[in-house]
Amino acid sequence: MNRNLLPFSAAFLFLFIFQAAAEPSKKNMPASSETDEPHLWLEEVEGKKALDWVRAQNDRSLKDLQSDPRYEAYEAAALEILTSKERIPYGRIRGEYVYNFWQDEKNVRGLWRRTSPESYATDEPEWETIVDFDELAKKEDKNWVFKGSATFHDKKADQYYTLVSLSDGGKDAVIRREFDLQTKTFVEDGFITTEAKQSAEWLDKDTLLIGTDWGEDSLTESGYPRILKKWKRGTPLSGAEKVIEVEKTDVAVWPFSLELEDGRILAHASESDTFFTSTYWWLPDDGSAPVKYPLPPKIDLNGLYRGRLLFFLKQDWKPEGGEVEFQNGDLIAFELEPFLETGELPPVELVFRPDETQAVNYVAIAKDAALLSINENVIGKILRIDPAESGWTSEAVELPGSGQTGIAFSDEDETIVFLNYEDFLTADSLLEYDTVTGKFKTLKSLPPKFDAEGLTVKQEFTNSKDGTRIPYFVVHRKDIEMDGTTPTLLYSYGGFQISMRPGYNGTTGRLWLEKGGAYVLANIRGGGEFGPAWHQAGLKTNRQRIYDDFIAVGESIIESGLTSPKHLGIMGGSNGGLLMGVMLNQRPDLWNAVVVQVPLLDMLRYHKLLAGASWVDEYGSPDVPEERAFLETISPYHNFDPEKKYPVPFFVTSTKDDRVHPGHARKMAKRFEEADLPFLYYENIDGGHSAAANQTERAKRTALEYIYLARRLMGK
Repeated sequence: MNRNLLPFSAAFLFLFIFQAAAEPSKKNMPASSETDEPHLWLEEVEGKKALDWVRAQNDRSLKDLQSDPRYEAYEAAALEILTSKERIPYGRIRGEYVYNFWQDEKNVRGLWRRTSPESYATDEPEWETIVDFDELAKKEDKNWVFKGSATFHDKKADQYYTLVSLSDGGKDAVIRREFDLQTKTFVEDGFITTEAKQSAEWLDKDTLLIGTDWGEDSLTESGYPRILKKWKRGTPLSGAEKVIEVEKTDVAVWPFSLELEDGRILAHASESDTFFTSTYWWLPDDGSAPVKYPLPPKIDLNGLYRGRLLFFLKQDWKPEGGEVEFQNGDLIAFELEPFLETGELPPVELVFRPDETQAVNYVAIAKDAALLSINENVIGKILRIDPAESGWTSEAVELPGSGQTGIAFSDEDETIVFLNYEDFLTADSLLEYDTVTGKFKTLKSLPPKFDAEGLTVKQEFTNSKDGTRIPYFVVHRKDIEMDGTTPTLLYSYGGFQISMRPGYNGTTGRLWLEKGGAYVLANIRGGGEFGPAWHQAGLKTNRQRIYDDFIAVGESIIESGLTSPKHLGIMGGSNGGLLMGVMLNQRPDLWNAVVVQVPLLDMLRYHKLLAGASWVDEYGSPDVPEERAFLETISPYHNFDPEKKYPVPFFVTSTKDDRVHPGHARKMAKRFEEADLPFLYYENIDGGHSAAANQTERAKRTALEYIYLARRLMGK
């Protein structure tokens, strides 16, 4: 059974202008209407005129970057790392098999495969191929990209039923096709959907709870499903029975299920009222009206353990009639059965309250165990939690070292949990944790992908403009001269409560650190490193705090003597691409290279493009006067100044991205072109929000980015 309860729980897999630019000059004022917008034609994703422009920019930029004598070696190194067989085949246990999706140089689109747990623990597992997606794409003449699977376990028959998601070119929109794991074939008369942004959950072997594009008026303004239906095997999708419908102004409604200890499976819906607020519904089997959970709006459901529902609070809350007031960032729980019987909220329990250095990430449920992932000073740690008569207990899981740890796999039917273990300089290890014995063993560990000899990692802090203490990590050679000459790449994200934690990156190590560059990871506000309050501090009209944080980190590493503006470059993608666009305008003097990946840049039209309407809770709405006035001060596209001295930026996006519209990057690049200012631009004609449909394309994009950085910052 698929237990991904919240496909869009505030983590979306996306103010005052600094100094003298606080008020845009008349020549840069935003267009008053769409008829005044000169670049709307670039929003025609596959329009001939737009794609002709894209291809011309691609040809120009590729000719420039690929002519560099280092390019072939960079691309080969990136491809070697990304397609190396010396990668950990992270897996999911399903009964007697461990399943894995694998891509390499030969299998560009990838293999879905399986092996026994015993074989998986060896250095050379004996894999059995389930689906060869290169062969499938060739056979069906499609650019298939595997987007995962949803599996139901019929425990009485001990049989698994699976839906496979396939994307044409890497888009978020997919088709779902039922697949038989026993025969390793698609089920001829099984469940199959048409292409759409959609979500489905098994309720039993013959029933799906599904949200998709049902036709006219069935999607929200954000382009996601707003109607869930029950779909019975053997009936057409058009004949599915509606069970819940939400408003068009909501972000979406998503299906999920909860399996009780007695085997009952309860249908549920998560109504995303906004990107950060939700309403949860129980959908009774008898066809009666949906039952609403009496919970606050800023809360995330984390699972069911020992009969208790676990929730992560993103606001202060005192339950009606209760005596305890819970705090923003708390993990709480209540018993489910009393709610099912009465529809009223039972007593709520405090499970875990983080201190000022901590933040709750998520709970992973295994058989007879619940593991809590937290940040502690941005480093990931794991706690084992359990209810007791005197309240919930938490005990640190003793790990074999002090690196970065995350939960790679858990399932409520399995006693084995897989953990990932890494840091900036230590390649990944896969650990097996037995919830019964409490013992670890290392299943797999990777050899290094780059030479880390002589490198050091430090966590530093600096004060932002308002005095807030901002942490950042610095990786560099121990023997560097602190004379401002070290080529340095600064990376951050700063949004949607997504934490940027230390991790191993083979391509950054090989193509940057080995070449003498330094790498800085900034933990600015907008992320989740210190809980919901760290994120909420930078929402909507408070967003300038995020940009001030990033500027403060840049200034701090310059003041330290590590680097200087001539040798400092920055990189960010999606929401981080917006960050890059703002930094181009606010502090063009502080950096000499800016990699703007799959960005949002037109902040007065973002809510009208693809999934943009779902992000107004993060950025504010251009349709609300106060929020629009602020967005006018930060929108990179509208604050572009043709007379300003900009560093040469590199814009990277994807035609097939159906989350962040490629028009953002196109239109900003067009402004540079019209001003006769230098810029580089690369748009992958395939590829989704990652701007890469496969590892070969990802290696190409990575090589292009690091060649650009080397040229700009290393003076070579």
